[in-house]
Amino acid sequence: MGGCISTSSRGEVVSPTCFDVGCCGSKRTKRTFLDHVIGLQHLPSVPNRIFTNGKSRSSCIFTQQGRKGINQDAMIVWEDFMPEDVTFCGVFDGHGPHGHLVARKVRDALPLKLLSSLHSCQSRQNGTGQTCFKGSSEKLDSGDSEKEVSAEDRLTSLWREAFMKSYKAMDKELRSHPNLDCFCSGSTAISIVKQGSNLFMGYIGDSRAVMGSKDGDDSMVAVQLTVDLKPDLPREAERIKKCKGRVFALQDEPEVCRVWLPFDNAPGLAMARAFGDFCLKEYGVISMPEFSHRLLTERDQFIVLASDGVWDVLSNEEVVEIVSSAPSRSSAARILVDSAAREWKLKYPTSKMDDCAVVCLFLDGKMDSESDYEEQGYSSATLQSCHSGNAGESDDGGNKSEPSLQRNFTVRTSEESDSFGNGRLHPEDLEGNGNTVAGEDQNWSGLEGVTRVNSLIQLPRFSEERPNQ
Repeated sequence: MGGCISTSSRGEVVSPTCFDVGCCGSKRTKRTFLDHVIGLQHLPSVPNRIFTNGKSRSSCIFTQQGRKGINQDAMIVWEDFMPEDVTFCGVFDGHGPHGHLVARKVRDALPLKLLSSLHSCQSRQNGTGQTCFKGSSEKLDSGDSEKEVSAEDRLTSLWREAFMKSYKAMDKELRSHPNLDCFCSGSTAISIVKQGSNLFMGYIGDSRAVMGSKDGDDSMVAVQLTVDLKPDLPREAERIKKCKGRVFALQDEPEVCRVWLPFDNAPGLAMARAFGDFCLKEYGVISMPEFSHRLLTERDQFIVLASDGVWDVLSNEEVVEIVSSAPSRSSAARILVDSAAREWKLKYPTSKMDDCAVVCLFLDGKMDSESDYEEQGYSSATLQSCHSGNAGESDDGGNKSEPSLQRNFTVRTSEESDSFGNGRLHPEDLEGNGNTVAGEDQNWSGLEGVTRVNSLIQLPRFSEERPNQ
């Protein structure tokens, strides 16, 4: 996916207290986060942070470009995200003319905003800059079970507020970015934080998280952790319509509901929540994430985050089966993407395959001693992958390998429309709430049709004036 772009929102400062102070206020002696990030341009050198095809201590990630132009998917695993056994993972699927730039910007900026928001929320709660984050709620000396539950509730509340604030700040930065046009471009986001036995999740759009877990018979089962936030979900549709936005499907794809402006059949966004897409932000599309918390058990084996290019052609059960049966853990993400690519060719040979990005996080923290990349002559530390198609990234809205305004085929032309089929199946009542996870007994199928176009029409800018550089 190429080099990492700069990550900071201008004027935002991440408090040193968040990194220089240990979990109970003691001064840390080992090398800290800020030692590695002297100026945010050095973010690619932060240890235990991977964002290109490769592996880490407990995960592997892989992305492959589809047939619609530049790869608009981005992904990240950041181990040691905080000093106390915390790992951050995310997958971001861009759409629109500059979707690839939006996805990369979110990939780099959102984790830091989450840290900053978490520290801010914690400081406000206890009146100090000292934090005491634990992987699970601590038992108090009194042994009072109600107090123990209350401690866990406070931790969940802390992360919930941090997710909400960081997503809001991320969208605000995109709106004011001087060189990145997000009027008709945007990105989904699914981000998780594993802190000990706690799993915290925040997500917008239709990228998805699924967990592989063992049932009572030691058989591997798929547990969907997130809900695809589509415009036809009852709560999403109601919100959009109250804001004067319109939700309907085109005649040639009757089961793909899209969001349209009240006064024009544009842009046809196939999701109800996203970063960017400011042409629709006044008409019901929001960037507020759904949040959920789950306590992990010893039966939970791994978590898969993937963009919808994977879920369009593979079921939750198929994904869990592919990952659990991979010859090595370090090859699981690549094998899953390869399987999705084969399914695209078999099921929809006349369609344009979507980009695919996968993060596989193994919950026991173990990885193979050797990776398939090394066996095939690849280095897991390589920053440029022949599969990513995203060489030469920059944070100023440009791309070193091609002009930033090059059309990326996420927006469909009228000529292309005739070559696409239709069909998307949605189960009823897919609504989730901020405190629950998706039911384990439901199979949430992805796109059943032959295309994946998130927005149909590129709207012109209302003004040709460029902001001052």
